[in-house]
Amino acid sequence: MRNARILVVDDEHLIRWSLEQSLKKQGYEVMTAASGEEALKQVLEEVPELVLLDIQLPGMDGMAVLEKIKEIDSEIIVIMVTALGILETAVKAMRLGAYDYINKPFNLDELSIIVKKALENRQLRKEVAQLRSVQESKFGINNIIGDSRHMKQVLDMVRKVAKSDASTVLIQGESGTGKELIARAIHMESARKDQPFMAINCAALPETLLESELMGHEKGAFTDAKVQKRGLFEMSDGGTIFLDEIGDMELGMQAKLLRVLEERTFRRVGGTKEIPVDVRIVSATNQELLQKIEQKTFRNDLYYRLQVIPIYLPPLRERRDDIMPLVEFFIHHYNKEFAKSVVGVSKMARKFLEEYEWPGNVRELRNIIERAIILESEDTLMLEHLPRELVSKTGDFSSGPMNLRIPPEGIDIEDVERELIRQSLEMADGNQSKAAKKLNLGIDAFRYRMKKFGFLT
Repeated sequence: MRNARILVVDDEHLIRWSLEQSLKKQGYEVMTAASGEEALKQVLEEVPELVLLDIQLPGMDGMAVLEKIKEIDSEIIVIMVTALGILETAVKAMRLGAYDYINKPFNLDELSIIVKKALENRQLRKEVAQLRSVQESKFGINNIIGDSRHMKQVLDMVRKVAKSDASTVLIQGESGTGKELIARAIHMESARKDQPFMAINCAALPETLLESELMGHEKGAFTDAKVQKRGLFEMSDGGTIFLDEIGDMELGMQAKLLRVLEERTFRRVGGTKEIPVDVRIVSATNQELLQKIEQKTFRNDLYYRLQVIPIYLPPLRERRDDIMPLVEFFIHHYNKEFAKSVVGVSKMARKFLEEYEWPGNVRELRNIIERAIILESEDTLMLEHLPRELVSKTGDFSSGPMNLRIPPEGIDIEDVERELIRQSLEMADGNQSKAAKKLNLGIDAFRYRMKKFGFLT
């Protein structure tokens, strides 16, 4: 970490000078102080990344300076410089937050290595903190859109579960409702958030591969096992493991999973050693597990072990109050991603979005908004920007003008006219004369409207 600011604190001029010259040659910005009081003043004014601090100083000693520095900024790295024979004091300094210590007389090359490693460690901690902040902003519970009564109940449950000691959670809901997002929110809101979150789709792998992925394997356990491999249970120890599509797990693997849940230990494939594990298991399925139990394709005992805490995610059609907040969220998100400036949705487009059944749930809504943002250049999402299948399956509009119903909040007549032009062109396969006849318009009047609404340039 070149250009880092380093403060050298020592009452001996020769030591300050030699350290300053050595560190400057390595590309660091170096400051010096001859006393603890002077050092604290520099810390407040210059905020160094690292302090080389002598323990034996006149006036305020190094231990007191260390405590004050940590009060000012706990992220500042402090390396103590001690005289031989006072190791006990150095150990105490480590307990107070010192990164390391070095004995006098010291070797400049050795000190250089310690400083370099300390600054690299600081940079790594900073990057980890930034990554964790991004993860929390992306997967934290505050990032889940839910204004409806149903979703408020779900989010309240997520908060309670996250803070609890519950070791198993079962999330049920249709495909696309956001089950993994809920699983990640449970992890990010829990005391386990600093530990790993591991996810695997149980439907994507056959039983033998799934067991190896979850449990790991020993070298030579099977033909291609050339080295030992740690599984997801081992790697997520202390954290959370997300088992998606748990309903598709084969019966043999279900029995092995049940054993892990009950014993809190597992064995790698081909191994004999019992490995203890502390993980929260969050499972998810879009299937009716009770029905699968009746069909004898899912173990009854595993089901009741998994659903100690059940969470049901309602489909989007059952929480229509969330549709427009989600639309606004996705517009904002994709505006940033694709450098667009869409500011809203027309009344007609809003009507169709709110009335559509959303068989693909939130995932389908997200994909539709992403497509519209990418392909369209207007600042408002119009009805014609929505996919044909959404419009054709919503309301009475496509059945003809005799079946058209004006919604209670009113309607923009230009949206209606624009949609009629679009549908007539679609029905006539782009033939303008045929399309004009379907609306009982002359060709000039029809073309005028095509230009007006952007169908003709």
